[in-house]
Amino acid sequence: MHVSRPKRPAAAVPAALALLLTALAGCQGGTGTSPGGTAPPISATGRGHVLAVKIDNVAAARPQSGLDKADLVYVEQVEAGLSRMMAVYSSRLPSTVGPVRSARETDLELLRQFDRPTLAFSGAQSKLLPVIAAAPLNPLTPDRDPDAFFRAGDRAAPHNLYLRPGRAPHVTAGGNAAEDLGLRFAAAVPGGRPSAGRTVRYPATSLAFTWSAGEGRWLVSMDGAPARTADGARLRAADVVVQYVTVRPSAYRDKWGSMSPYTESVGSGDALVLRDGKEYAARWSRPSAGAPTSFTAPDGGRMTFASGQVWFVLAQK
Repeated sequence: MHVSRPKRPAAAVPAALALLLTALAGCQGGTGTSPGGTAPPISATGRGHVLAVKIDNVAAARPQSGLDKADLVYVEQVEAGLSRMMAVYSSRLPSTVGPVRSARETDLELLRQFDRPTLAFSGAQSKLLPVIAAAPLNPLTPDRDPDAFFRAGDRAAPHNLYLRPGRAPHVTAGGNAAEDLGLRFAAAVPGGRPSAGRTVRYPATSLAFTWSAGEGRWLVSMDGAPARTADGARLRAADVVVQYVTVRPSAYRDKWGSMSPYTESVGSGDALVLRDGKEYAARWSRPSAGAPTSFTAPDGGRMTFASGQVWFVLAQK
């Protein structure tokens, strides 16, 4: 993937849950089957109220539903050079989110930044299911909670699975999920340079963010076309963080035999932060999987963000 860059100025789960998840027949976009059972209790304290949803991002899946209500949106590379998103909700829940797709190993490491979040996904590659079972999260799938999902009749599978968060065994905390990452919403740090926008290119897709002074937001485009929600609203971000990471082959393949990429989100590296019509060179750091990602300005101080939705685009360094 290519994007123009500025110069740099484990908790266990119950055995019953592991058996339940292992029974799921994982596949890309599929849900598999599982025996009936009661979902494990959702964490009732602290950050356990964060809901993350894996969302499809190919042309057949657009426009998506519910993305505009997310506190945070992560974009990651998947098979065939395409991208997929993970929307994170805590302050509010939309009535519908989707299309919902399958989980990846990358998601599990990203979600360690939150305290036992709920992860809604359609299924997973069979060898990954035991890893999901061991991850400190609450899995939410159509087989385990069928009333929370539905298939839309106007789209073909696998791009037609949607989540109804209001019917899921999950309650949001009411606070912004960005608080779990320690993001600071405040006046901009000194410096930065004016920017009309940035484009991030993956091998087979691209995302662009164009500054709109009138709206005070970065307007999102996908593959050269304006990105909108299912009700016609333009997708907009208050902040865009292009985070330069290592993307390498994982130990898993999809059902067609393609190697699944793994995005390393623990470590450190360069980042580009877009806010208020400017771009800022930054550094990101995450010393361990259980730690949140921090962002620092060129002077070593803490990076600040404009209030609103934040997009994290994980780009190959």
